[in-house]
Amino acid sequence: MSVVIPNEVLTATRMTEGEMKQEIAVMLFQKEKLTLAQASRLAGMNRIAFQHLLASRQISVHYGVEDFEQDIKNLRAMGRL
Repeated sequence: MSVVIPNEVLTATRMTEGEMKQEIAVMLFQKEKLTLAQASRLAGMNRIAFQHLLASRQISVHYGVEDFEQDIKNLRAMGRL
């Protein structure tokens, strides 16, 4: 699915397309609608860069049991565990 944000909205907010994506990703992450991985992809950033963005805004990273289990699964699939 694609979402089109009119240029006049970007102009009114004085944001670039990338900045708008980051703002949406941060908001959805804060509301726990997206995981860290999903939000970082939406923002067009790697996880570490997105975590730095969150930290700069004093937003804590939600990391629950499901996230831990997914990380373990991913590490096993990559042969790192």
